Amino acid sequence: MKVLVINAGSSSLKYQLYDMTDESVLAKGLVERIGMDSSILTHKPTGREDVTEVSEILEHTTAIRKVIDILTDKENGVLGSVDEIQAVGHRVVHGGEAFKESALVDDASKAEIRRLFDLAPLHNPAAMMGIRAAESNMPGVPQVMVFDTAFHQTMPEKAYLYAIPRVLYKKYKVRRYGAHGTSHDYVSKTAAEYLGRPVEDLKIITCHVGNGGSVTAVQGGVSVDTSMGMTPLEGLMMGTRSGDLDPAIVPYVMNKEELSVSEVNSMLNKHSGLLAISGISSDMREITEGMENGDANSTLAFEMYEYRLRKYIGSYAAAMNGVDVIVFTAGVGENSVVLRQKVCEQLTYLGVEVDEALNAIRSGEPRRITTANSKVEVLVVPTNEELVIARDTHRIVLNSK
Repeated sequence: MKVLVINAGSSSLKYQLYDMTDESVLAKGLVERIGMDSSILTHKPTGREDVTEVSEILEHTTAIRKVIDILTDKENGVLGSVDEIQAVGHRVVHGGEAFKESALVDDASKAEIRRLFDLAPLHNPAAMMGIRAAESNMPGVPQVMVFDTAFHQTMPEKAYLYAIPRVLYKKYKVRRYGAHGTSHDYVSKTAAEYLGRPVEDLKIITCHVGNGGSVTAVQGGVSVDTSMGMTPLEGLMMGTRSGDLDPAIVPYVMNKEELSVSEVNSMLNKHSGLLAISGISSDMREITEGMENGDANSTLAFEMYEYRLRKYIGSYAAAMNGVDVIVFTAGVGENSVVLRQKVCEQLTYLGVEVDEALNAIRSGEPRRITTANSKVEVLVVPTNEELVIARDTHRIVLNSK
């Protein structure tokens, strides 16, 4: 089975085409600036040169048609016909309580995703556009929704409920849902495989640290707590998101600055985090460069970022009464040698003993960065959320026949 994986944003669309015979990637790419007359399609067929096209792409249906055209192009394509695509998998950020696992796209599931727009206003509407666009271009091809929140549906009530009137949960399902579930699921299982131990026997803390970031406590192979909340705003300090803060700050600042709800929401999601503290960038690479050059604001931003990440690791070690494995993944987690070093140096109370030489190695493979004497294994595991989506899509479509 060949599976097309789609991750649709409001003005972008990422794709990967898998041959599930051996889980190989035949091609991947990105459509940027959807809705503009200078949209950019970057196509990367495996083992061949990249292709870039600039054209007018005003909406997602056209974007997917362009993707199909390039995938079946005689010169740059990897398919003889669109009929070779036997299933489409979509990343959907929020599945609420309705979806504890991935699901086939049908009228009922689409209606539920629309109902959840309020919980992920930046992501779920975009995913729906991607689903509709795929339906228009590939009618009759089965589609599957894979949810960022599904992995965290195993959390107990004590972890997912907020200490606010229960009526708000009963009426509006106000609770912790988490995010990055496909990543936390993938890297925890991959870490267990790397160590040659059953995931059911391990207490694992997974740190998905990128422009967005979250930490998850994985006990016995399931999520028991996670740092993101009802929305992706709670938890770690991120690239442009504030993470945890006193909720009383919101009405206080709204009153002082005469801000609307949408303005304060934008401030917390798009103008906070590393960007706000450094005054330079939301990109950890630029923050690290600024810190190395002696910029005080960059140094403060890095220290706040590292400190909050380390606190979450400590709290989840307490929640699980111990930890066997700590995993770093995603853009910052996989690539920032200095962040991993600083975090691990302050976890000696857990028995963590980082090996500086191992930590400095850059590799696209899972690897250990602790010494042989370390009581806790610390690993760097490259995430692969697209592969999780492809696997779930393949499994669900096969089982539905």
